[in-house]
Amino acid sequence: MAIMKLAIAGAGGRMGRTLTRIVRGAQGFMIAAGFTRAGSAYIGKDMGVLAGIGEIGVRVESDARAAIAEADGVIDFTRPAATAALSALTARAGIVHIIGTTGLDEDHEQAIETAARRTPIVKSGNMSLGVTVLSEIVRKVSAMLDKDFDIEITEMHHRHKVDAPSGTALLLAAAAAHGRGVRLDERASYARTGHIGKRIRGDIEFASLRGGSVVGEHSVIFAGDGERLELVHRAQSRDIFARGALKAALWAREQKPGLYSMSDVLRPGGR
Repeated sequence: MAIMKLAIAGAGGRMGRTLTRIVRGAQGFMIAAGFTRAGSAYIGKDMGVLAGIGEIGVRVESDARAAIAEADGVIDFTRPAATAALSALTARAGIVHIIGTTGLDEDHEQAIETAARRTPIVKSGNMSLGVTVLSEIVRKVSAMLDKDFDIEITEMHHRHKVDAPSGTALLLAAAAAHGRGVRLDERASYARTGHIGKRIRGDIEFASLRGGSVVGEHSVIFAGDGERLELVHRAQSRDIFARGALKAALWAREQKPGLYSMSDVLRPGGR
């Protein structure tokens, strides 16, 4: 199979640098380009130097359209508005778009869904293979345990994370809601403060913690009378998200236009 040429969005950021290092060391891939927002101090810098692996001869650009011109796919862990705009460009170019961006609102989601009519897009709140498997387990457990088991989702991330709950927490909550046969937007409860009364039976509740350099920790708790089941995932390195994104990119290259998830990527036989 031909080497897959990738463009990395947000090339100067934490995930952009991680992706540069992982793609550079992976067989079957090459870095076609890297780009970031106009005015960034990273423009013109060698991506390898930024990633701590030495010069690779690819410099960060500001023109996304030019950066993706020679690419087979884009890996995108950036900001919601940037991802929505980029999806229109990848759709026009007809190249794979792998989206790990979180905090998307309805307008962003609609833009991505529109783009997916023209090109393969894999979008997930978490590109980790372990979290993808966990979400399937959560769905099955939720279907087996009735509303006598309260569902609580806790997550902790580094102090710089700007959205809450995390995309992973929402992904796991959606799996739990699917298992229960309910709509998450009707049963989600995002905060507790003050005298709010007792817990509402059947709600899916969240707790978000921020501090230090925590990459990501998530727990899904099924709390019944006299027993509690906890399903936990701890991310110890951003490398896991990059490796998952590469697996998604290879898989998506063989797919028809459409909006896919990491569960589709890992499911035997495809979607």
